Amino acid sequence: MRLRSIFLFVALCSFTAYYIYEPIPEEIEERWKLMLTNSFFRSLSHLADFSELLGLKDYMGVMYFITLAENVVPVSDEHVKVTEEKFDGVEVVLYQPKQHHGDTELRRAVIYLHGGGWCLGSSRMSPYDLLARKMVTELHAVVLSVEYRLAPAHPFPVPYEDVYRVVKHFLQKGVLAQYSVDPERIAVSGDSAGGNLAAAVSQQLQKEPRQEVQLKAQALIYPVLQALDLNTPSYQQNQDMPILPRRLMVRFWSEYFTSDRALFRAMMANTHNCPESSSLLKFVNWSTFLPEIYHRQYNYSAPAVVDEVRGDVAVMDRLSQSFADPRASPLVVPDSALHSLPKAYILTCEYDVLRDDGIMYVTRLRAAGVEVTHEHYEAGFHGALMFSVWPTDFLIARRMADNYIKWLKENL
Repeated sequence: MRLRSIFLFVALCSFTAYYIYEPIPEEIEERWKLMLTNSFFRSLSHLADFSELLGLKDYMGVMYFITLAENVVPVSDEHVKVTEEKFDGVEVVLYQPKQHHGDTELRRAVIYLHGGGWCLGSSRMSPYDLLARKMVTELHAVVLSVEYRLAPAHPFPVPYEDVYRVVKHFLQKGVLAQYSVDPERIAVSGDSAGGNLAAAVSQQLQKEPRQEVQLKAQALIYPVLQALDLNTPSYQQNQDMPILPRRLMVRFWSEYFTSDRALFRAMMANTHNCPESSSLLKFVNWSTFLPEIYHRQYNYSAPAVVDEVRGDVAVMDRLSQSFADPRASPLVVPDSALHSLPKAYILTCEYDVLRDDGIMYVTRLRAAGVEVTHEHYEAGFHGALMFSVWPTDFLIARRMADNYIKWLKENL
């Protein structure tokens, strides 16, 4: 009996070690903490797959637990005034420095868009709440955090349209005056999918002929910028990396457009491009826009172009146009649309499937004459900035936040 207990204990320990351990590059610090953190994400992902297989709850519905687990009620403190409001019908969380008597100085403003693959996340999650307060106190800025609606219940272009409406509303001179914001010191920023939305809004806003107040800066943190080629070197190199493996990123992309699994399968095979989007592949050709150091052992092969992705014909025809829509894939705009964009801060991580999206955008923006600060973290991984709250607090998150806010302080 005792021998059996010992055997079961050893077997359990071995299984646990096998499940938790995964090969992580030596360059990444706090590797065991990352392994433990990722084991939670993998377990939840497996549970979501199983739930969907049994027809109990869809995949993203189960994964949304991550958002719920970190939700907080944003409240004011001695330094920061927090209010929850609606701008043009969209929920926002507004963080402001508490004004002292006689303080009439106009302030910077940062419009922040949370990440989560357009399907998860919330401005009310504790890491975003913490980052917003840090920006308020260190920049003496107003921070507007947008609670845009999420896919798959609200697919593209709804999340983008929510964000755009908020930005347009906030940039009205009367609204800026209400919050004592300097019209010439406003930035839009976001991480991951939020970086996608921030880049898209920056592009579309400068097209508005009657837009009096323009953005001064855009700060994109490991942004996702294109849906046309999901097999760049970084997608290949980091396909099994923790937090955001390739399969999950592809799932986010497909769910952003539709819950039809035919698109997910096509995107996994990188055979989702139709003739409508094929003409734009030149803008995401990594052999042209990616510095040679990142080519590594990978050889460029243009994504296949198919006449029709299997599935509902009408739906797939609409989706093929969505891939090519710059509101979804900001990297595919022509050079002429880049020249007048505001100065940019772009953060990328070596161990991130989205690394090449950000680096290619850096290359194209600089070629168009846009001032760009590119900060690349050789030991970085996707989502690192948000790992700032115990027990998943990482040292790299503090460095990223400090450097990001330092750039805003110097450029906004």
